[in-house]
Amino acid sequence: MINKLEMVLNDRITAFSELGNFLSQFKSSGYEKVNNISYTDEFFDGMVEKINSTKHHNGWFTKENIVFAISQWSQALTINNLGQWLSPYSIPEGTPKTVGIIMAGNIPLVGFHDFLCVLISGHRVLVRQSSNDDQLLPYIASYLMAIEPRFNDLISFTKEKFTNFDAIIATGSNNTARYFEHYFGKKPHIIRKNRNSVAILTGNETKEELTALGEDIFRYFGLGCRSVSKLMVPENYDFNLFFTALYPYNDIINGAKYANNYDYNKAVYLMSNFKLLENGFIILKEDSSYGSPIATLFYEKYTSKEELQQKLEANKENLQCIVSNNFSKESIDFGTTQYPSLSDYADNKDVIEFLTTIN
Repeated sequence: MINKLEMVLNDRITAFSELGNFLSQFKSSGYEKVNNISYTDEFFDGMVEKINSTKHHNGWFTKENIVFAISQWSQALTINNLGQWLSPYSIPEGTPKTVGIIMAGNIPLVGFHDFLCVLISGHRVLVRQSSNDDQLLPYIASYLMAIEPRFNDLISFTKEKFTNFDAIIATGSNNTARYFEHYFGKKPHIIRKNRNSVAILTGNETKEELTALGEDIFRYFGLGCRSVSKLMVPENYDFNLFFTALYPYNDIINGAKYANNYDYNKAVYLMSNFKLLENGFIILKEDSSYGSPIATLFYEKYTSKEELQQKLEANKENLQCIVSNNFSKESIDFGTTQYPSLSDYADNKDVIEFLTTIN
């Protein structure tokens, strides 16, 4: 029998939906305080301050991208969305396990999905954040604990080495993954490595589709695993329409950090006598790798659909998203990589299923 002081799944869904309501006040079009949202008076101004401090703390985290991330979570955290997401699972109620999360810091709130998964499944979360993204989540957690005080005993942040935990979710590079495997391999774990996303072009795309692809390329300056870092194009592909379609994103070069990367990479490539295509704010380089540097987009040519399918299948462990106009059943539409649903798991590893098996 569950103690009445313990939360059941519906309690947790309600709390996160309240958080979604609170976050909905912070939109790209502006901030608007809604007085009938719980604890708005106590937390609204502080959230504005946290957005500003996050922007100053990390030069890659522009206000536009921070608020975009917040807005995406506000739209995801509804009772309907949460209920539909969790309906296929059997989530047991009982004594919570402690799940450590080592978060990346490449884009704003990149670790929030893991944080949500652990708590919504009834476990205790122990978070170690990247110093690049350590401003927003603790404040959001404090709001969550104000809404639902029973979360107070289930949420902890630390800068120390994990010592007392039952399972681990760690996100990092291919190099740090080896370190994680060494230290955490004996416990139940999800350990993530580098992943990138690709777009498949055929030459039949409309200008509108290619402009939408620009969102997949430029959002978060291309720093996310869902950001398209490479194009797969047919032989003799004409890039003229592609460059024309990307022009609405030309303001990105006005950011000093992005511009510095653009200038540096262009200089390195030219000194190395690489053949380049560029338009003043993005460099295209033919390359077989998947992870391109900032302000650079790799491309690779293919001769047939069958050949390309084989190549993508062989490299699926390196890929997060495949974007195309119905190239395959696994691909998603242009312009949608940065709008994942709650069931879109990093590395395609089902975190909720993993969390229900901890014993």
